[in-house]
Amino acid sequence: MTIDVVPGDPRDPQATALLRQSHALMESLFPSEDNFFLDIDDLCVPEISFFVARDGDMVLGTAALADKGSFSEVKSMFVSPDARGKGVGEALLAQLEKEARARGFPHMKLETGDALHAAHRLYQRAGFALCDAFPPYEKADSSIFMEKAL
Repeated sequence: MTIDVVPGDPRDPQATALLRQSHALMESLFPSEDNFFLDIDDLCVPEISFFVARDGDMVLGTAALADKGSFSEVKSMFVSPDARGKGVGEALLAQLEKEARARGFPHMKLETGDALHAAHRLYQRAGFALCDAFPPYEKADSSIFMEKAL
């Protein structure tokens, strides 16, 4: 498998399908008040840099970097279940970090669900550490907050 991470369009049918799959998973795991995923239209704004991981014509995963002014936020990280464990998440996260560094952000932050243990391990391997909730979030029972200094 060859993984290429490139700028993408959330409205591309393959990307949209993965995003909807991610949203359905989050809705099945967490209460609605603790779901902070971005709708597809919300990923199509200038403050969001959206990427897809591809193997040829197949979209294997999605990730976005949100410009929050003083820091960047990881959003919409999702890898197709068939592609998990093959380095797709690592490749997406590395691209987000490259983008954040190129744009001069001092930190990357993220919110993720407490039940997403594989995601926690991915973020920890990439150098993220636990932190307190950050705006616009408040502490939530099912949320974990992480950050990485760049």
